[in-house]
Amino acid sequence: MMKTFVLSVLIIAISMALLGIKMLFRKNGRFSSQHIHDNAALRKQGIHCVIDQDKAARKAGKAY
Repeated sequence: MMKTFVLSVLIIAISMALLGIKMLFRKNGRFSSQHIHDNAALRKQGIHCVIDQDKAARKAGKAY
C-alpha cells in the first residue's frame, strides 16, 4: 500500500515538473491560451467558441 502511494506521488511530482518546464526556463514563460477564440487558424476557418455561437443565435432568434 505504501509503495503504491509513494509511486503515485512520484509520478504526479514528475508530471507537474514537466508541465512547468516552459514557465521555469523561459524569461516570460507562461502557458498559451487553450480557448478557441484565441486561435487564429480556427477563426480563419470560421470556427467559434460555443458561447459566441450561442450569443449570435440568440440575437438572430435561432437559439432552438
